[in-house]
Amino acid sequence: MRTNPIDVALFLILKLLKFFDVRQTNLKYFDAEKVKNILVISSTAIGDTLLSTPAIRAVRERYPKAKIIAHFNIKNMALFENNPHIDSIIPYYGRYKRFFRTIAKLRKHRFDLALIFHGNEPQATPMAYLSGAKFIVKIPNISEYGFLLSNRNQAFEWEDFTHGVEQRLKAAELAGCKISDKRMVLPLTENGEAAAGDFLEISGIGDSDIVIGFQTGASTLSRMWFPDRFAELGRRLITSYPELKIVLTGSPQEYEYCKKIACAIGERAIVSAGRISLKYMPALIKRFRTLVTGDTGIMHIAVAVGTPVTALFAVADPMKSGPYYDLDKHTAIKKDRTCDPCVSKKCKYQKCMENISVDEVFDAVKRTAFNPA
Repeated sequence: MRTNPIDVALFLILKLLKFFDVRQTNLKYFDAEKVKNILVISSTAIGDTLLSTPAIRAVRERYPKAKIIAHFNIKNMALFENNPHIDSIIPYYGRYKRFFRTIAKLRKHRFDLALIFHGNEPQATPMAYLSGAKFIVKIPNISEYGFLLSNRNQAFEWEDFTHGVEQRLKAAELAGCKISDKRMVLPLTENGEAAAGDFLEISGIGDSDIVIGFQTGASTLSRMWFPDRFAELGRRLITSYPELKIVLTGSPQEYEYCKKIACAIGERAIVSAGRISLKYMPALIKRFRTLVTGDTGIMHIAVAVGTPVTALFAVADPMKSGPYYDLDKHTAIKKDRTCDPCVSKKCKYQKCMENISVDEVFDAVKRTAFNPA
């Protein structure tokens, strides 16, 4: 139920606009040969946008001459600026911030097609419609704004797909795309490799050192393992492998949190949070022997650049949001949810993560980093 007055007003306005819209917008009228300008929307978190990159590649392969404009979250769009399959990015600022100014920018491109791979609602679908795009495809398509979509004839829900990548690829298929490659797209940059090399050198990490990454934070508390367990894991790894260094990744806001864990591990633990730009993180993570992480965007960066992950899951399902390919390289530890019902994003204490022990993560890291299959 909508309680925000802006949401209510927007919904009513769009109902009215759609009622008077005489365009034939159902997919049965879609002609791929007439598509010249395409809007691709993936305006949420890092991992969500990375999961959209295989579908964006498929769009580029099907429409090689089209102009493809991406609508990405301003907080992480720098990570995707060198994506070879898009022409430019128009940022999403969050909820209704700069909403109408963004729509004005979108309308200048006269989009023939908008593909919503993953977007914040209730902004994403209205924004796609108000951009002027004739055809709009989104999966799932059962939300209150489904009346704006071109793919209304067949209902799809999240549960219809084994993984988030599959959901996005299905949307691309509905727009005439053929799927040739399901791997994520995240090219390294020369500046990124140089910045990562400089950071490692300044931190006293040489080419012969083994580096393991710890991503200790997450988007929600429910997805975070405990700091004392990360610290214990780090101490055990350093004791077992004298040539090992540990790098704790995170956002600038997580620096102090990471610093406390690093201090508890010892001098061979280094904090990168706040010390290296997000756009250079792929190059740094590629240097790791493995990354220990919860269900995070950093995990997906690691998978994209080929770094094995030791991923810790309880609230989330690794089958839907974990590593999607190269499964022989990655280890996902999954525990059942403890609370019923699970409050997920509103969790104040991640009790289910208690079921992941230091022993089993230590053993998983040994297999992933030192005895790969």
